[in-house]
Amino acid sequence: MLALIFGGLAFTVKAAESVIDSVIAYPSAEHPRNSEGDLVVLKDGTFLVGWTDFYGGAPSDFAQARISGARSTDGGRTWGDHFTLVENTGGMNIMSVSFLRIQTGEILFFYCVKNTKTDLKLYVRRSADEARTWSEPLRITPETGYHVMNNARAVQLKDGRIICPVAWTEEAIRKGEVYRSVMYFSDDNGHAWQRGKGETFCGQRGAMEPGVIELKDGRFLEIIRTQFGMIWHAYSSDRGDTWTEARPWTVVTPEAPSTLARLPDNGDLLLVYNPIAQMSGVSHSGRRTPMGAAISNDEGNTWLKMKLVENDLTQTYAYFSVRIHGERVLLVYHSALHDRSTLKFKSIPIAWFRE
Repeated sequence: MLALIFGGLAFTVKAAESVIDSVIAYPSAEHPRNSEGDLVVLKDGTFLVGWTDFYGGAPSDFAQARISGARSTDGGRTWGDHFTLVENTGGMNIMSVSFLRIQTGEILFFYCVKNTKTDLKLYVRRSADEARTWSEPLRITPETGYHVMNNARAVQLKDGRIICPVAWTEEAIRKGEVYRSVMYFSDDNGHAWQRGKGETFCGQRGAMEPGVIELKDGRFLEIIRTQFGMIWHAYSSDRGDTWTEARPWTVVTPEAPSTLARLPDNGDLLLVYNPIAQMSGVSHSGRRTPMGAAISNDEGNTWLKMKLVENDLTQTYAYFSVRIHGERVLLVYHSALHDRSTLKFKSIPIAWFRE
């Protein structure tokens, strides 16, 4: 059974001359997977991208990986040479990049250090010189366990609080594994961190890979990857400290992460996600294809538009970074065929999503 967010789905993408489409990193036998990336725009207009660069020929979540980087000085049309942002300091790998330019003008750089299937921790570094140098890493999650924060997830509220949405479990990839989502937050621009009081629960494998956004009424919205063929959601009225009970949201998707952003021209929400779920006979509620984007003008209660960003159904698409720069949406994501993942970039005018 196929489940769709809308009554029908046309597998076409309207060509737009103003869409910029490029490849940041191709896979190879030595580097089979390039994924979980994020982008920050530097003050001189340069685009800096960081991503999980798996090396040694294995693409598994538990294979060796470092954080690599690349820069573009022409709006993402071309990318310079790859370089190492952070060498592998984990027993297994380091992965999942989030950049956040905070209100002080500094850039925070988050990533996860994975030592074992029971030991995954979130760290942050900071730069006051536009990513030329970085501070020593600061651990955000001191507790025992496996703590996951997806790429492009850290946010700063209007009042200055910085929030990192984390899914944690005692041990990854085991029978009976259950994830709970919890927020870690800082009220001093990322120098000190504390764990929120509340946790979000779902059934089956749990509340996975959460993302958060501040709503116009001051509440916080959390969206959650689940095994139910739908995004689930919860709300916070105390700046992310505690949360309402998680419930199904308005969007169908497979067991895959989705990403929310707010458009600056009129305040609409933009959701980037996989718009089809298959609820029987397959794992993960179906393949992560195609790649769609939808707009909501009522804070996610209903969705007015859905367009296909990628429609090659031989590929899968996941781990979307969505950044707004001027009148354009900047997307970084991976496109995978079998066990090879290409890191891709698109720059799309906001108006394209409303055509």
